[in-house]
This record gives sequence, C-alpha cells and structure tokens, in this order.
Amino acid sequence: MKEQETIQIFQDKKVRTVWDQEEEKWYFSIVDTVQVLTDSPNPRKYWSVLKIRLKKEGSQLTTNCSQLKMQSSDGKYYNTDVADTE
Repeated sequence: MKEQETIQIFQDKKVRTVWDQEEEKWYFSIVDTVQVLTDSPNPRKYWSVLKIRLKKEGSQLTTNCSQLKMQSSDGKYYNTDVADTE
C-alpha cells in the first residue's frame, strides 16, 4: 500500500490524514476528527468511551474503522484509529 501523509486544517485544528493510492481513499484520524467536532479537552478518552458505548449498542461504526501508523505530536509513529469518508 503506497501512502501519502498530510495534515489538513479545519477550524484552526490539525487533522492527520493519509492518502491510500491503491484504494484511492483518504483516511482521517478519528481522534483528531473528534477533537474538531466536540472541542473535547481529551479527545482520545472521548473516542475510547464512545467506542465502548457504540459496541454495546451493536453499532458497526467501529467495525468499519481500521488502524494506520500516523505521526503523533512527539514525532513518533503510532497505530491510530482511522476512517474514510464512508
């Protein structure tokens, strides 16, 4: 899979993205998206709690999420929950 990383700016906040050339899709960091949409002081915890609630409700949203390595603020790469526009 050939990937290209970039950062998108939305409402002055960074959203990490990866372009998958094979699938021709953009993938967005869910934690960054949660930060933009909720303005939560701890978007990682917000997403963690939301994921648990969605699984209990039988939602397949988290099934459609995958993980890709993305660079974090400390410069290291970590597996990050991502989703495409679907």
